[in-house]
Amino acid sequence: MRKFAIVLSGLMALAACQETAEMPGPQDGRALFMQNCAVCHGEDAKGDGEMARSMAKPPKNLTLIEVRHGGTFPRAKIMSIIDGYARSDMSGPGMPEFGALLEGDLVPFDSGDGVQTPTPRKLVALLEYLVSIQAKR
Repeated sequence: MRKFAIVLSGLMALAACQETAEMPGPQDGRALFMQNCAVCHGEDAKGDGEMARSMAKPPKNLTLIEVRHGGTFPRAKIMSIIDGYARSDMSGPGMPEFGALLEGDLVPFDSGDGVQTPTPRKLVALLEYLVSIQAKR
């Protein structure tokens, strides 16, 4: 019984040492947006960044994502655009692939299908920021 108590104490100590994955929020994503996206999409995410005028296809107004999708924010689709996996719907030079730049520690992310997928924290933070800036009807 004493050995069991020692092993149990050791396991509890190990569990206490492990870092808990705190989910990123919109405030975490805002800084990433300003560093990586604002130059094209603008500081207010309305598609009017300083590079927008020189682009053949202007950047989208990111505050209207939910409106363009019938009142639902398409988490999986937007995540795929941010990380660079969804490029089939973009002709010519479009948005750069940020997935590699935003890699790092992983957090569980549910894209809307009920499955928690390990996803880089920075990508989730950026997505949460985009969700938070959606225009209200």
